[in-house]
Amino acid sequence: MAAHRFRAARRRRAARRLGDGPLRRYLQAPPPSPRTPLDELPLLAVDVETTGLDPAVDQLLSIGFVPVDGERIVLGGAGSLLLRPPGDDGRGVGQSAVLHGITDDAVASGLDAGEALDRVLDALTGRVLVGHYARMEVGFLSQLCARVHGRRPPLTVVDTLELHQRVLAPGFDAGFAPGPAPGELRLWSARERYGLPRYRAHDALADAVACAELYLAQTAELRERGAAVLRDLG
Repeated sequence: MAAHRFRAARRRRAARRLGDGPLRRYLQAPPPSPRTPLDELPLLAVDVETTGLDPAVDQLLSIGFVPVDGERIVLGGAGSLLLRPPGDDGRGVGQSAVLHGITDDAVASGLDAGEALDRVLDALTGRVLVGHYARMEVGFLSQLCARVHGRRPPLTVVDTLELHQRVLAPGFDAGFAPGPAPGELRLWSARERYGLPRYRAHDALADAVACAELYLAQTAELRERGAAVLRDLG
């Protein structure tokens, strides 16, 4: 708890150096305590669609998110954002349109990156980010925030891919069991364990909702193994 209070104080100090806006409000709001019961935990399931895997060189095309309040997915708070690319380097979305169904014309009419980021920060305020292979969401959102605001936001994260590894192989983290095969770790493969339906892939909002549903199924199983609070998911 001392570490949690230290991080919260550091966030407040950073917030004082910013003008009023979503990033300042995000930093001022304390993140959920590691002792927060899972049935009270506020989260935001997030998914990003991009032109590649490297936040330093690839473009963020769209962001989908949906709040999770304890054991309830709040569809009324869901958001789906298309981003307009910064500048015009002639790259467009290229072959990613085949995968994501996002055309150059659609992206050109999207939101300015700063406006999109502000909406995500507002939605994330006071919540834990939950994603499947969350380093993608963390990497691209952090890179975007650094470009727009000159700093990377601290994020408290739960990764459903890591939870799935624990569910499949309880000794995996400690090296006592073989890791799951790569195909078993994909979002849709992980959902099959719980009989969850398959939605349209590569749609940021659909994937965010799918991640939220997977999280609830995983935590229901992990609670039977003794998980009770946020820190039990780390």
